[in-house]
Amino acid sequence: MTSQVFEPGFRGGGPVRSIARIVDTVSDRIGVALVTRDRDHGSPVPYEGLSGRWLSRGGARVFYLGTRNVTQWLRLLRELRRQRFDLLYVNSLWAPMFTILPVLAVRLGLIDADRVLIAPRGELSPGALALKGTKKRLFLRWWGAVLRDMAVVWHASTPMEAGDIRAVCPWAAVEVNGNQTALPDEPQTPDAVNTGPIRLVFISRITAKKNLDLALCALSRVVSPFVFDIYGPVEDERYWAECRSIIRDMPPNARVTYRGEVHPDLVRETFATYDAFVFPTRGENFGHVIAESMSVSCPVVCSAETPWTDVLRTGGGTVVSDLSVNGLRTALQRLAAEAPIERARRRVAAGEAYRRWRAETPETNILDQVSGEAS
Repeated sequence: MTSQVFEPGFRGGGPVRSIARIVDTVSDRIGVALVTRDRDHGSPVPYEGLSGRWLSRGGARVFYLGTRNVTQWLRLLRELRRQRFDLLYVNSLWAPMFTILPVLAVRLGLIDADRVLIAPRGELSPGALALKGTKKRLFLRWWGAVLRDMAVVWHASTPMEAGDIRAVCPWAAVEVNGNQTALPDEPQTPDAVNTGPIRLVFISRITAKKNLDLALCALSRVVSPFVFDIYGPVEDERYWAECRSIIRDMPPNARVTYRGEVHPDLVRETFATYDAFVFPTRGENFGHVIAESMSVSCPVVCSAETPWTDVLRTGGGTVVSDLSVNGLRTALQRLAAEAPIERARRRVAAGEAYRRWRAETPETNILDQVSGEAS
């Protein structure tokens, strides 16, 4: 099993928690060896005391690889070549060192694995493919042919993502498994009604895919008073500079603040202090932050490019089908102009929608599913 980022890192967003969930809930009949990078996403500094080491995590073993350390690569390869694996599970379609290299190693017989399972983690959604689209299409002509020849299996988090995969690779064999989160069954109810200006929040990685600039442009046209706080690691400095430029030109009724990164353990606690989560993402294969927001009864204002559309329309928030400045501005202005009691009702409805969703969420681990160990 490979992943570019794993705990104790968290800047990789939802996939880090998905992979941790898989590792921690797999049946004891399956042994897992996970290879990951020795540092968090975007960090120049390795985790203290972990680089080049195997770490036990329950019944699994995790190797933290320093990708520029030739000695670590050779030592890892020697150990992997001593073993035979039933499955190589990679968690990206594009990652050079943690997908392309290990898959080619299986193809060339350098690693002995019977099957390959690929989780693209939303990378084949239309919104994600539109970013650097020409480069991705050219690469897929070669990479898609390699994967098809190897008869790989694909892991989709939802039927929506399965459709995205088949739209790009019609030949793909897809396993759908959405057991992505360890959130509680019952939502946290709001403590108090906010009687001041509406409090809005954005919590996610700051990249073009998450569409923060669209949220800011739409909010710049909202005439009611509002607070908008932004949390998340900056992955694209040029994109963030564009967002900061929009923030500087906000009207007097707006209070917009960047509050830095928030640790995963504090995400739900943070959402609980807001009236709505603004998330006009270009595409999510799952959307952990959506589940986390609703789990504390914080409604979500979201694009239609996630698997949460039906849940949100039953009370969990607002789905913006017209993902334009005016389309999002209309939805946000309506919320900002509501009376406090209506905001409170929306929060209760979000919690109820979360409760219904959680009750319907399957608990099967993807590794158990593809190995035939699921009960």
